[in-house]
Amino acid sequence: MAGDRELRAGPYLGEISALAFLPLPSNISTFPLLLAGTGSELLLHDVQSGDLIKSVHIFEGVRVHGIAVIEQLWPVFSVAVFGERRIKLFRLRIDTVLSVNVDLFLEIPRFDHWVLDLCFLMEEGWLAVGLSDNSIALWDVKKNVSVARVRSPERCLLYSMRLQGDGIDTLRVASGTIYNEIIVWKLSQSQTFLMDEHSNPSFPQVIETEVLQKEYSAIHLFRLTGHEGSIFRIAWSSDGSKLMSVSDDRSARIWMINGLRTDCGEQAENNGDQALVSHTLFGHNARIWDCYLSDSIVITASEDCTCRVWGMDGSQLLMIREHIGRGIWRCVYDPSSSLLVTAGFDSAIKAHVYHSASKEDASQPRRLSELKSQAEAFSICAPKISKQLGLMNSKSEYIRCLHFTQENALYVTTNNGYLYHVNFSDPGDVRWTELTHVSQEAPIICMDLMVIKSSEKSDPHNFNKEDIIALGDGKGNVTVIRIIDRDLAPKLVSCFTWAAEKERQLLGIFWCKLLGCQHIFTTNPGGILKLWKIDDILESDANKVNVDQSVSLIAVFTTCFGARIMCLDVSISAEVLVCGDQRGNLTAFPLSEDLVVANSVEKLGQISALCHFKGAHGISSVTSVLIATSESKQAEIRTTGGDGCICYFRCGVNKVNLEFIGMKQVKELSTIQSVVTKPTTFFEDLAEGNYAIGFTSADFIMWDLRNETKTLQISCGGWRRPYSYNIGAVPEYQNCFAYVKDQTIYISRLWVPVHERQLFPKVLHMQYHGREVHSLCFISSCFSRKNYDAWIATGCEDGTVRLTRYMPFDMGNWQDSKLLGEHVGGSAVRSICFISGIHRFSADTSYNLAEENTIYVSTESNENQFLLISVGAKQVLTSWILENKEVITKEEDCDKEPSDASAISCPPLNEFSSISFRWLSTYMPQRFTSTHRRDRLMEINEEKNSSTIKPSPISDPQTARCSTEKPRDNLVNLMDNDWRYLAVTGFLLKHTGSRLTVCFIAVSCSDATLSLRALVLPCRLWFDVGLLVPQTSPVLALQHVVVPVHDTSRDNEQIGNAYFIIGGSTDGNITFWDVTEAVEHFMLSTIKCQPELLIGWQRRPQTGRGSQGGRWWKSSVRRSSGKNIQDSINNSEIGNNTDGLTSAKPLEALSVKGNDPLCTQTSSQTGSSTTNLIPERSSSILPIETCEVQPLLVMKSVHQSGVNCLHLSELKGSLNSRSVVGYCLLSGGDDQALHCVGFDFTSQATCVDLNHRQSTDSVPKDPTVLQCSGLCDNMITKHGVRILFKNGIASAHSSAVKGVWMDGIWAFSTGLDQRIRCWSIDHHGKLTENSHLIISVPEPEALSAVKCGRNKYQIAVGGRGMQVVEFFSCPNKD
Repeated sequence: MAGDRELRAGPYLGEISALAFLPLPSNISTFPLLLAGTGSELLLHDVQSGDLIKSVHIFEGVRVHGIAVIEQLWPVFSVAVFGERRIKLFRLRIDTVLSVNVDLFLEIPRFDHWVLDLCFLMEEGWLAVGLSDNSIALWDVKKNVSVARVRSPERCLLYSMRLQGDGIDTLRVASGTIYNEIIVWKLSQSQTFLMDEHSNPSFPQVIETEVLQKEYSAIHLFRLTGHEGSIFRIAWSSDGSKLMSVSDDRSARIWMINGLRTDCGEQAENNGDQALVSHTLFGHNARIWDCYLSDSIVITASEDCTCRVWGMDGSQLLMIREHIGRGIWRCVYDPSSSLLVTAGFDSAIKAHVYHSASKEDASQPRRLSELKSQAEAFSICAPKISKQLGLMNSKSEYIRCLHFTQENALYVTTNNGYLYHVNFSDPGDVRWTELTHVSQEAPIICMDLMVIKSSEKSDPHNFNKEDIIALGDGKGNVTVIRIIDRDLAPKLVSCFTWAAEKERQLLGIFWCKLLGCQHIFTTNPGGILKLWKIDDILESDANKVNVDQSVSLIAVFTTCFGARIMCLDVSISAEVLVCGDQRGNLTAFPLSEDLVVANSVEKLGQISALCHFKGAHGISSVTSVLIATSESKQAEIRTTGGDGCICYFRCGVNKVNLEFIGMKQVKELSTIQSVVTKPTTFFEDLAEGNYAIGFTSADFIMWDLRNETKTLQISCGGWRRPYSYNIGAVPEYQNCFAYVKDQTIYISRLWVPVHERQLFPKVLHMQYHGREVHSLCFISSCFSRKNYDAWIATGCEDGTVRLTRYMPFDMGNWQDSKLLGEHVGGSAVRSICFISGIHRFSADTSYNLAEENTIYVSTESNENQFLLISVGAKQVLTSWILENKEVITKEEDCDKEPSDASAISCPPLNEFSSISFRWLSTYMPQRFTSTHRRDRLMEINEEKNSSTIKPSPISDPQTARCSTEKPRDNLVNLMDNDWRYLAVTGFLLKHTGSRLTVCFIAVSCSDATLSLRALVLPCRLWFDVGLLVPQTSPVLALQHVVVPVHDTSRDNEQIGNAYFIIGGSTDGNITFWDVTEAVEHFMLSTIKCQPELLIGWQRRPQTGRGSQGGRWWKSSVRRSSGKNIQDSINNSEIGNNTDGLTSAKPLEALSVKGNDPLCTQTSSQTGSSTTNLIPERSSSILPIETCEVQPLLVMKSVHQSGVNCLHLSELKGSLNSRSVVGYCLLSGGDDQALHCVGFDFTSQATCVDLNHRQSTDSVPKDPTVLQCSGLCDNMITKHGVRILFKNGIASAHSSAVKGVWMDGIWAFSTGLDQRIRCWSIDHHGKLTENSHLIISVPEPEALSAVKCGRNKYQIAVGGRGMQVVEFFSCPNKD
């Protein structure tokens, strides 16, 4: 490695492959230190504080497989770390818990087989090493020499091995073979006397020079059979009397080995029947990776992401489900501190506390399962309610509503109008207090409670708290009751009633904390919400119960859906009211501060909706609404619903629409009632709700959203019964739930005082993807970044997209990993790309590059949008938009992407407080059920046979011709196929005279098709623009280039751009396409359409849970009967997607009126309830047709096999000029080669008579300058590709190249050889290797890099995990 060029490995973020405890004295820490192996690193964690103390790099490109503490002499410990064939011994000196020194003191030479286990033999001072050929190597640690190598008589390869013992005589070996057996054997030693080489046997006096030689042999004890799969892990008990094994057959077996005690000698050899199966444990639904065995409990960790604790009788005591992806790989338990730690493929390390039955220590922190002994479960009955033996009627007395006021008190209302206060501080002495009898003629329908603490108001009587209860009855009356609670003795202070609705029309009543107890909402079945003002409720005389209170109706809010309002919330600062109804819709109303604070209302306000969102939770009820206000006074809204989803919306400053910005589906809950979180102001905190409260079909569930685990489960019969819950500051330890069954109230209560430091489980290491990473990219590639921190977007096999923040080496490295979302159906993400610049497009060919000095980054301004595009399996294409809320000031020297001369400058990221992406839109191909597939296929064939094909008047038939012929994959898209997208690239164009921005996306599919699609923003409409042909092999990598076009007659003034797509396919070809004509034709066509008519097509993504996004509209496979509509559909295929409209003539379909079935998709943003998408005044039809684009240049067999990766940059050096921009293309393939191609684009403008164009235009003979036409009135601009140079390296890597990146000066590549190689590029494209580095990422699949300083680069590699490498170059080179 050159001295002026250095590759430095950064931290690895991926699977945890080893765990071990380092015991500490009790006066130092309650818990031991945790040692974890991840990649090639050793991590030291303080469990009590949850901090990472130190990270030590152990091996080069070798994963840590195991950790063993071999010697303990406080404060110095000796630790052995092994991986593959290597072992290193470290000495750890612990000064304090947060100060640990790690020094390497011995590196054992490499073995010829993999190391599976090791243990330290204290009697001899040797290290016993178990190897995968079923042998034991004995190593003298002090002399650093090999003592012996003992091979088992059973010669076979092993999956696992476990050693037990502290000396040669007590050492026992259990080997898990590839034949699903466990072979148990031990070592035997014999002594021989050898003559010293200088002794003379003829003289007896030299006997003193004889040397004692010990020989070791293996003694087979017995074989354990019974497993039906590979033995993945083995564990011994501390005394060696029990052995445990886990297997691929999803079972764990405990073997009793009574004949193998240390004092039995050779008896065990002759008594093989001493090994018996004690228990076989079944319960996991996937292979089991790890296990732990003690005298009291058994622990197993499985690929099904569960860790289970079993009793010695085989009963399951506890199940922990907290990891994601490929499961839990390692578990470790410390009996002294009752600490259980699990780790897995998802990089997370999670700590739990579990006390076994044999050891209980009240001073230790306890897990929830141990606190169940303190959890109370009891039932109570109302004094005037008896169990009904027969059928009940409207006159029967039964419980209507429950509401907790605190953990030991409950309000109960009955059908006959009684209100009770129930105190159950002592479950054995439940006290019922009848507060009032509201009505004798009407039942109580609804109830809401507002608790006012004494600290919030002046209170001369020093009351503990006050409860303001609102009751609604069947007569439409509202009764408000004020109750004070002193020393658990409730007292009714005041009570008043007024008529709010007609009889049987009052269904809901709501307090709002922000409005206080002076305002209350009521609702009726028709979706009408009323706001009432109550004067001086807290100032009423405590001696007068029935008082005349002034109540006035100040506002009426009417929704357009006509459905019952189920929940609401208000924001005073944003002046907005948002309510959710029974049919899953959201409606936003204005709520001015003047209306709220006014003392009197002269005129009743009939308030109409600002905007609404139809189907926010599909057809399921909205159960809760919470509003938080950002710094820019935008209302951020979180809702929960009966579809098991938590959704996030934004109501902008102008409040013209409700914008869907994100969703989290909790698959374990069928309905979510609320999310428990701390009071917040900012949306980022609002999105970080800790616990979801909801129901399954029969159980009440509290789900930990951060750790993805079930915290509480109570069988109650479902959510349709009357119920109430109360959650404390620490939900795991403070929760109450009550429900009614058979007129009996069942209460479950756990309320334990806890401290923050005692909370378990704890997450000690950041969670990441649970499966392989297929693609990644730097989000900060065009930002000026403070301290060079980076954000990396990754797409994974499990369908998730994450945004991970990385800091430089001296700043803590990995900081955070946000889950942006999941592809529909969890389909794998194969490729992602970040689009950071917007190019201008002008219809009159004038080009204005003047920009404002300040860019407002928001979706409503639409001026500066940064998109993330992800594609993958099931042909899912998802777009994400950059999320931030600040005004950004531009910098002059911001780095730009290649060929972005006309792009809008990027904002400096150092001004961002944080960045994230939110879901924008999803495109999926149309799919039909089997009943429609055959009929629809026949219809498409008839349309193709009857349609008239007309050539486009603007196309050159010899070049990139456009035709009305339908794409070849139309018939394929109608079938349920398993095609997947392989690669994606894209760029943004903005109309200079319009607010529309179009994102053009080129995406390749595994069926060998390459499509160009357009996403029109802000209305989120998808269009098929073109099909890039011919393509006989799937395209694996894509790049795009936007080339500025200049007019030499106008002093080289830029008049536009040319757009090109470059793809590398599985046959080794690299192909260039000119899509300029297709792009310009689409942009010109969209100008003719009124942009405001396109707005309102947003949808939320699919969930498959009956939501609006998850069901296909019947209209997408029905044909309309109207003749005018039939004519507009005959020549276009109207498809459906999750959030908009797709069609071969998409904008033509927008002009359909009347009974067009597409009109049933009502806009989710407009305030009107009409079913027509387009007003009748809309008559323009935009004839956008899918075109076929022929290749501009095909470079045959650049690679001998598939082209796996491409990267493009501007050409640096003497070959580049000011007038013509040159480019350099780097490619890597399965043939282990790298190829570098330099090229530039040529253009020639010619005048063509469109009425007399010949189809036999001559084609240039030069194969490197194939021509393609563009649009400019009668001027046809022909573009060509000129190859400047070709260079390559045949064996750049020792295996397939998977990722490349370059900037014209330096290039980086990675392959399956698990290495990053750095190449310098001269001005002729010659590659010269400067350095390389072995990385920790197994099976790397993607590479991305960013220049973060004048001489510094950050390189990210993704595969089974992710790692960042820093490269420092010589200043002279740059």
